[in-house]
Amino acid sequence: MKRRLLHLFYPTRCPVCGDIIGAMERFCAECTSKLSIYSGSFNIEGAESFTAAFDYDENIKPAIFLLKNGTDGNAAYALGEALAQRLKADNTADKADVIIPAPMHKRDIHRRGFNQSVLIAREAGRVLGLPVDTKSVVKSRHTHSQKELSRGSRALNLKSAFTASADISGKNVLLIDDICTTGSTLREITSALKKAGAAKVYCACCCKTRSRKYESEI
Repeated sequence: MKRRLLHLFYPTRCPVCGDIIGAMERFCAECTSKLSIYSGSFNIEGAESFTAAFDYDENIKPAIFLLKNGTDGNAAYALGEALAQRLKADNTADKADVIIPAPMHKRDIHRRGFNQSVLIAREAGRVLGLPVDTKSVVKSRHTHSQKELSRGSRALNLKSAFTASADISGKNVLLIDDICTTGSTLREITSALKKAGAAKVYCACCCKTRSRKYESEI
């Protein structure tokens, strides 16, 4: 396997602490014991369900940082596979026809060089045996960074920012992103998918913030 071969020359490291781990491991044992499995309940308007692998806290934050900055090859594998296993456990994976990663605007992709949600989606797709579609949904309008905005401004910032093609009509979509805070991004993409004729949309993220003020939002 490619990962085992690469491990011989570039040892796999835990994306949280940096310790060397086995080629097929996600995190080291110590960091694994500290990660909080998401157990909350969250609704995305228009979606059938929401699934997350971990609570977003200080213990998982280093892995997310590496994922977003593209500086650690194991972060996408660790987070994507963890999410895939969670989707298997709650039977969401069996209901989907295709995986769609949350798209970035072409200006942001050019600046960063990659879309971290695509990296996660590809790992999840490998585990779940589902195709990953990176073309049927695009972010057609550039927006401000969500993390810089208030709860109310996040929704307005993303209004009508995404466009989905008719290629998705009649399909059950598994929509994947890295982090969910207020759900604004997932909600807007779900809306675009449904307008394009998607039969059902299932939302999933590697991490969900634990802030109580967001737990009741739809």
